[in-house]
Amino acid sequence: METTPNRPEIKDYLYLIGLALIWGTSYILIKRGLQVFSPLQVATLRLGISAIALAPLALVHLRKVSWRQVPLLIVIGVTGTGLPSFLYPQAQVHLSSSLTGMLSGLVPLCTFLVAWLFFASRDAGKRQLLGVTLGLIGACILAWAAPGEMGQTTQFIYAGFVILACFCYATSANLVATYFRGLSSLTITVCSFFMVGVPALIWALTAGAVVGTITAADGNEGWWALACVATLALVSTVLASIVFFRMVQRTGAVFSSMVSYIVPLVALVWGLLDGEGFGALQIPAIVLILTGVALSRGK
Repeated sequence: METTPNRPEIKDYLYLIGLALIWGTSYILIKRGLQVFSPLQVATLRLGISAIALAPLALVHLRKVSWRQVPLLIVIGVTGTGLPSFLYPQAQVHLSSSLTGMLSGLVPLCTFLVAWLFFASRDAGKRQLLGVTLGLIGACILAWAAPGEMGQTTQFIYAGFVILACFCYATSANLVATYFRGLSSLTITVCSFFMVGVPALIWALTAGAVVGTITAADGNEGWWALACVATLALVSTVLASIVFFRMVQRTGAVFSSMVSYIVPLVALVWGLLDGEGFGALQIPAIVLILTGVALSRGK
């Protein structure tokens, strides 16, 4: 049953800040995981550890959903964590963690586009279209101006992976806001993540050969990388998603996606602390993105 989103309260803004700090840290955790694991291993470990953490709750919460809800919950699991878990590590093989995090600022803009195109939110005007245009221009400048050894073409390609992940998150948020307001955020998280996490866990422990990768690493590097991916799974994926889906139910998809205003700044700080480069043109680029996001949300 659909309900009208509540007006955001102080605690909702506090949730936004907390989520931004958690998700802004995700990119440096992925970077640490990639020092030992392949992108595919990072992704499947992240999903698999999430499934293990949620296993005790799975039997209880799976009973709370009907069979007709299962296909949409699988889609939410795939778009909300499955595909992004693969896309981000693959992108960060060639992009810095700070650039990846800054590009993730496009999530609110993507959320607006998905709502407008597929969820009957047809109130877009010149202001919103200008916002979309500015955001996309900002993303192009951001990828082009980023310091790195790769050429601009390569950076554009892998920046596309991040933008695709942004559209995945946007799809997941709109589905939750539209079809699952009456279902517990914990149930949504447990069911959607468990459905995509179990196959990933099986692959990671068999064909993925993650155990061999950990034991073959020098010293404690393998275990340290595993700890980073585990933190990514338990905090940035499971805990943060429960809070995020609950916020979506309370306030709607567009307000909740505002978390991405702060995520780029957190990711940038982590990147600078880790010695990553930063180009002067990236400052106006991120301003363009955030301005575009703000305009796309205007009435």
